[in-house]
Amino acid sequence: MLSELLTEEKIRFSSDSLTWRQAVTQVAEPLLAAGDITPGYVDAMIDSIAAGGTYIDLGYGIALAHARPESGAVRTAISMLRLTDGPAPLLDRPEHAVDLYFCFAAVDATAHTQAMSSLARILSDTETREALRAATSAADVTKLITRFEEDR
Repeated sequence: MLSELLTEEKIRFSSDSLTWRQAVTQVAEPLLAAGDITPGYVDAMIDSIAAGGTYIDLGYGIALAHARPESGAVRTAISMLRLTDGPAPLLDRPEHAVDLYFCFAAVDATAHTQAMSSLARILSDTETREALRAATSAADVTKLITRFEEDR
């Protein structure tokens, strides 16, 4: 379940004005600190986005940064960064303005499917997506996700 992976320690908020590179680096920090990913994983995400990776833009101002497992995923993990001072557009393109970044690492092709399915349901639900964006603390986010999962 998503609630088991996206714990309070892996949720951050920033009031700084960031570039997309800074946002990707910051969203990855909790996973790096926990040993879930290696520094090479962060580099691989940035390189992939720089090479035209706006595919991580899920719409609604949300992006899911990730790389291949062999790029340095140690454990399946996810983190979140909410930018409260405005978006950090991917590749500096206004049409890819993102203020809610997720970083996802999967160790193989199947380990992450349940968590990704839960995240997709949460982000597909307009009310829950907006509540997620309106959250002001990591505790608010975890409560919201847990409640959503319990209601399903």
